[in-house]
Amino acid sequence: MDRTYSISLQSLKSIYSQSSFKHIPTWPVTIPQHLHNRTSSAFSLYLPLPLPLSPLSLSTMSPAAGAVALHSSLCTISPDKPSPPSTSTTLLITKPKSLLQNHPLYTPTTHAKLSLQFKEKILCLEVMGVDAGRALSQNPDLRTATMESIQSIISFLLSKGIQHKDLPRIFGMCPKILTSDIKTELNPVFDFLLHDLKVPDYNFRKVINKCPRLLTSSVRDQLKPALFYLKRLGFKDLTPLAYQDSVLLVSNVERTLIPKLEYLENLGFSKGEARSLVLRCPALFTFSIENNFEPKFEYFAGEMGRKLEELKEFPQYFAFSLENRIKPRHMEVVQCGINLPLSVMLKSTDEEFRELIKQGDG
Repeated sequence: MDRTYSISLQSLKSIYSQSSFKHIPTWPVTIPQHLHNRTSSAFSLYLPLPLPLSPLSLSTMSPAAGAVALHSSLCTISPDKPSPPSTSTTLLITKPKSLLQNHPLYTPTTHAKLSLQFKEKILCLEVMGVDAGRALSQNPDLRTATMESIQSIISFLLSKGIQHKDLPRIFGMCPKILTSDIKTELNPVFDFLLHDLKVPDYNFRKVINKCPRLLTSSVRDQLKPALFYLKRLGFKDLTPLAYQDSVLLVSNVERTLIPKLEYLENLGFSKGEARSLVLRCPALFTFSIENNFEPKFEYFAGEMGRKLEELKEFPQYFAFSLENRIKPRHMEVVQCGINLPLSVMLKSTDEEFRELIKQGDG
């Protein structure tokens, strides 16, 4: 006899816990953090759950694995409301209505017309730990993507060493990956890592987790030009570029990298000195000119009255918070009438800094 599993939002919170299903015919499902406080006024989704895919087996899976397994059991859903199943168990899922209301694809008049495949897609993304509303807002192509294509992308990433637990963060940061072409977009990135950056395949996961945006960057138009430019600047060691400063590879050469270098030259550094600064502190390429360089240099040269020579020795100055680190410590140093090198003043721990202040008072 067929059974109906009715799942409330509250019960969904325990999908992967070691719950016992001895007496209660329910299927617990993970609810991501962003859904915990949402109401359960929702649209209903009828999903056939084949008997071989038991609730207990789902409870032992990671979110991404659960999503893939869930899709495997749902991939034959018809866009029309299904007739009562004869050989499978029917699952009634209640999803928060507010999930769709804030992204551009949703309008109240079309809410009732959403296909079951679309609802299934939302469910699978949420079970996997991805905010479906946010993903759809950032990547409208997801609306027409098939579950089979999404599953193939997941399988491809897993084959490259990415783990299930990595996927929520990767897809959350870059939902465009979910509609990428494996042959022309994703695979070339891994070839670039292997052949151009000399990253062995067993370290693909480490590099991608450090900078998921690599997977949405064109090898021809972005990654190779950036690598070429950085090598010309003097970044000879590829290891730091791959494992620590990979964000530089996804930075546009003309709009991001070159303007930062030119700004440093405009401060009074020579071309060679500016190049030396970014080689010693690659993070300089990631700082905003308006929100970082300008206010910090103005305070450095004006209030602090320090010279460029100190920045040559300690370019990491720009990495410290102006309001929470630079200003408070400078004011204490001035009040105590002591003189500390820039690096000592900023790099020392709170305890070390207090000790330096005491020594100055004494």
